[in-house]
Amino acid sequence: MTSANNNDVVILELDRPREVRYGHKALKQLMALTGKSLENIEANDINLEEIEKYLYCGLLSDAKSHGETLQLSQMEDLLDKAPRFMDIIESMQKALANAFGAEFTPVQLEGNGKTGE
Repeated sequence: MTSANNNDVVILELDRPREVRYGHKALKQLMALTGKSLENIEANDINLEEIEKYLYCGLLSDAKSHGETLQLSQMEDLLDKAPRFMDIIESMQKALANAFGAEFTPVQLEGNGKTGE
């Protein structure tokens, strides 16, 4: 359910302000790209390629509403436009939490054992 004041909208500053949203279509595509079930979408260990897939799916609706065709192959360059890497992670986590209506498990990047560093 969407609130009247759009508190569930997550904006990520990239080449322009982009809305990150995980609706049914985005989650379905994310499951197909990652091979994860809906229950495993919030797995702690995630690598940079998976982050690109997560954000690709979360940004598809925004791209469509702006008449753009977003490709997974563009994500590396697009995500490089974020002011800070943590902006990417925080936006993804907040949008996923909004989708599931609960606190989302913080992403832990593979290899360093620390959340979001």
